[in-house]
Amino acid sequence: MRLCRFQLDGHTRPGVASDGFVSEHGAQGERRALEDVRLLAPVMPRKYLAIGLNYKDHIAESGMDAPEVPFFFNKQVSCVIGPGEGIHMPRVSSLLDYEAELAIVIGKRCRHVPVDGAHEVIAGYTIANDVSVRDWQLRTPTMTIGKSFDTHGPLGPWIVTADELGDPHDLGIRAFVNDELRQDSNTGEMIFNCFQQVSHLSEAFTLEPGDVIAAGTPAGVGAARQPFPEGLLKVGDVVRIEIDRIGALENTVIEEPDGYLAHPTELALPFGD
Repeated sequence: MRLCRFQLDGHTRPGVASDGFVSEHGAQGERRALEDVRLLAPVMPRKYLAIGLNYKDHIAESGMDAPEVPFFFNKQVSCVIGPGEGIHMPRVSSLLDYEAELAIVIGKRCRHVPVDGAHEVIAGYTIANDVSVRDWQLRTPTMTIGKSFDTHGPLGPWIVTADELGDPHDLGIRAFVNDELRQDSNTGEMIFNCFQQVSHLSEAFTLEPGDVIAAGTPAGVGAARQPFPEGLLKVGDVVRIEIDRIGALENTVIEEPDGYLAHPTELALPFGD
């Protein structure tokens, strides 16, 4: 099942997407063509965590050492946007980058989850673009500010439920900038897999329905392309991330507009909590 959130006639509704159509989740409403509705981020999470340095080829291109334990940071939930929304070029930096990532969506409140039981607490998977402001990211050890600018957390287009997706560790993952292939890998190349990540985080704190975990990016980020900074994003660039058996997430880079405020951050799910 492909769970989504969409806007129609000024109202936000939970939906199920199938074969180019969407219908309201849990209702006997009519099916509408996807192009006739506005898809939103499929989840507005309570927590948005992301793992860094989780593909060997990305570690190599970054010139950093492989972590001995999973290296997590927070993305502030106010950064989340949906498909088709603009990624802002910050006023304070032009070092804007993309990162294609598989995102895990938690479905059950849980703590101390064993690795072999982690699949039972996962609602499904979506696509994340871990947009990064590289100079702000590297100014401090936590990376949180440089990963959390408004609009720098695109998610979508929907959540594919875990039972439908199957093995999350055999998915092609690709990033395109203006139709140029920049990242091309497979989730099987992760150092710490999805279930290990969920288990590790749950040892420290309770995971809740709707929490998002971005599972790492492979090689091919803009900052690694030479000559620097030619590979970074520019206003007008269209970023499309594709993951097998999920779909594609596309956003365009725009100038940061005056008066923008992030979407409200109260919990919003396309399924019951």
